[in-house]
Amino acid sequence: MHALLIEDDSEAARFLVKGLRESGHTVEHAADGRVGLAQAVSGPFDIVITDRMLPHLDGLAVIEGMRAKGIATPVLVLSALGSVDDRIKGLKAGGDDYLTKPFAFEELLARVRALLRRGPASDTVPLRFADLVLDRTRMRARREGREIPLTNREFALLEFFLRRPGEVLTRAVLAEHVWGTDFDSESNVIDVTISHLRGKIDRGPGPPLIHTVRGLGYVLRPPKSDEG
Repeated sequence: MHALLIEDDSEAARFLVKGLRESGHTVEHAADGRVGLAQAVSGPFDIVITDRMLPHLDGLAVIEGMRAKGIATPVLVLSALGSVDDRIKGLKAGGDDYLTKPFAFEELLARVRALLRRGPASDTVPLRFADLVLDRTRMRARREGREIPLTNREFALLEFFLRRPGEVLTRAVLAEHVWGTDFDSESNVIDVTISHLRGKIDRGPGPPLIHTVRGLGYVLRPPKSDEG
């Protein structure tokens, strides 16, 4: 799952981003409504999780802006405002579910899974690059007809690569988006995980897809490239 979290409370954002990433998902974070709407529009995301009370543009206005542009991505609204009237306003604005603060993280995950199950069909369409296919419903990759089981971290890492083909991803970028903002990008854990992933993805007669860019990071390139 590729999620967008729009939350201005830095402590709450760290908690949610950490939990979602540890559950194997990739997460991007926006700290205000205006930036959040811009990111939601540029997408694509499988789900948007937004706080209701935000700087510059509140959560309901974010949802209305998304729907006005024809973006059907499921939206989960988080809010300390829990009255029936508040919930109705959230749903009328185009939200798909409404979770009142405080909440247990396990409940948020359950709500997210439920929304993804009933969300747009495109949310479950496999990601493809060359002859590599990532099945997001089964957390499996497939290449040259062989199934490739992945750990949660490998899955999140590969999904991040597949959403940014041809883009050189530095260790700092990978640390922030796949491991979390508190992770040390200088740690060799990133290199070790990528090595394990390449061992699974690039094993076999086919040409390698994940390449090292010396001094910069890593990039997903099509087979015709002989660099790396």
